[in-house]
Amino acid sequence: MAEYTKRRNLNRGYMKLEVWQRGMDLFELAFRLAAPVSDFKLKSQFADAAQSVSANIAEGYGRRTLPEYLQFLYTAKGSLAEALTRAIGLARVKLISAADIEQFDQLHYEVENKLLHLISALESKRGTDAWQTSLPIHQSSNPSIQ
Repeated sequence: MAEYTKRRNLNRGYMKLEVWQRGMDLFELAFRLAAPVSDFKLKSQFADAAQSVSANIAEGYGRRTLPEYLQFLYTAKGSLAEALTRAIGLARVKLISAADIEQFDQLHYEVENKLLHLISALESKRGTDAWQTSLPIHQSSNPSIQ
């Protein structure tokens, strides 16, 4: 894991999630691919969509309940779809190369699968004793994971 900050607390646990880390890699790649694009709006929308993935994972993690967290994860999923659509559009008008779209698509696919797995794992807790809608998502009976 890259060292993003030396300061740690319970609310910063999202930085340990691989999906967040790879989401940050996706943003970095999108930002680099968009750099030579002269259309400011298109460049901005592409980079913003990619950046929104990790931002929504982080914001959801910081929310109070699992349902709120899930809502932000679904928003991140939507941002992933938007980022890929914009990347494909940039490739279609030859503003990014076939090699660039392939690199973006590979990383995007990885992030997408990690996010789908996280959503599925949380959704599988609905209707069970593990699903506590009124408790903070970080609360655990095991203090070593808090």
